[in-house]
Amino acid sequence: MAKEAKTNAMRFLEKNKIAYTEETYDEKEFTDGVHSAEILGHDPDRSFKTLVAVGKSGEHYVFVIPVALEVDFKKAAKAVGEKNVELIHVNDLTKLTGYIRGGCSPLGMKKNFKTVIHSSCLDYDKIYISGGRVGLTLELDPKDLVKVIRAEVTDIVMD
Repeated sequence: MAKEAKTNAMRFLEKNKIAYTEETYDEKEFTDGVHSAEILGHDPDRSFKTLVAVGKSGEHYVFVIPVALEVDFKKAAKAVGEKNVELIHVNDLTKLTGYIRGGCSPLGMKKNFKTVIHSSCLDYDKIYISGGRVGLTLELDPKDLVKVIRAEVTDIVMD
């Protein structure tokens, strides 16, 4: 069997000497994060999705939240000092980040965007995030993730 090609996310972690494990599943197209977690037998509370948004200022931001939850746009805007934020159009995702829908990782994007991770990540020793392509999940220590991407950690989901 051919060795899996490294993604930008994996290279980013290795360059920064961050330990991770990778898991793959056979998925040819985007599926939601809850379904991905179920396929791998992961707790959806420990599985995080990456959302990319644009603020009123035109700046872009990354929000990382548990897959089963919804971002609270008021809390998210406040966390990044914006009046409001909205998700970017899916057609703009690859051009902006280098990743496709369902394979967007908060690691190794084309640019370093201000990133906010939901505070529940710190409830766990390990969390799961996208590895940078559909069907690839990375498990790592959330404290390492926060440190390596200089993320803010706060509550950004709907109650």
